Amino acid sequence: MEVQDVILKFASQREPLACSLPSVKTDQLSNFTFHHFTDCAPFQEYENVPSDTSELEEPRTFAIAMPRGKRRSAADMGPADDDRHCSKRRQTTSSSRRHSKSEDLSSFSQKRCIAWFREYTSPDDPDTLGPEGMEKFCEDIGVEPENVVMLVLAWKMNARQMGFFTLQEWTKGLTDLHCDSNTKVQNKLEYLKSFLHEPSTFKSIYRYAYDFARDKDQRSMDMETARAMLQLLLGRQWSLYGQFNNFLEQSKYKVINKDQWCNILEFSRSIHSDLSNYDVDGAWPVMLDEFVEWLKASKEQNSAKGS
Repeated sequence: MEVQDVILKFASQREPLACSLPSVKTDQLSNFTFHHFTDCAPFQEYENVPSDTSELEEPRTFAIAMPRGKRRSAADMGPADDDRHCSKRRQTTSSSRRHSKSEDLSSFSQKRCIAWFREYTSPDDPDTLGPEGMEKFCEDIGVEPENVVMLVLAWKMNARQMGFFTLQEWTKGLTDLHCDSNTKVQNKLEYLKSFLHEPSTFKSIYRYAYDFARDKDQRSMDMETARAMLQLLLGRQWSLYGQFNNFLEQSKYKVINKDQWCNILEFSRSIHSDLSNYDVDGAWPVMLDEFVEWLKASKEQNSAKGS
């Protein structure tokens, strides 16, 4: 059973730089070499993410004027001034471009995030990342689809259906994580795993997993899916998980409802592995009462075989 998952509502809007041309005689224009650069405005909130990313094309503007207070008239400028000023412009422009490029890559970009999403979708449905795209995405970030960190990522996105991410879910979650590339997600994997170690957050993820994984046409989760999800979430931290899984496999139950699902977590957290604090009159679902009876009978049977 594959457990698969990914975020946003930011858009880039660039405000063009003011563009003015110094007063220079026409016959003196040949003495100048002009360079341009683009400005880089911060991202602002954007309500509707366009499906066509070409709408986010960044306008190019040109800044070719020196500050007014530092201008000299063309008549005062000689060949040495021309060479010095041209060299200074080249150095400043080159430095600005390097600085801008570095900032662009380190900061979050909605445009890059959407383009990245499109790498995993098909032209027929560009706003939905399906199972094939999910497999490729997991491969690119070096994570198995069944890894619990993918469930945490889906929880971060509030993804509705296992194995699928919509553009809206992708942008929501990845904006919050400030990720617009595979490398940035890889750098966030340990952070995502850390949510599993905080009890209240883990409980939220556990409860989210029920609606995320169940068939949306059914109110309950089928047993095959439930066992796979329980293995993913409780397999390494509940000492009785192995016995409980065997019980489910041999039981009459074909589905697990939400009340049973939530109580399984509480049972795993509160009842000792030797069942010493189990209260037969407690308000546990019948399924868990039957599990306790089954477990006690199994222990007695194994004890009888050993004697």
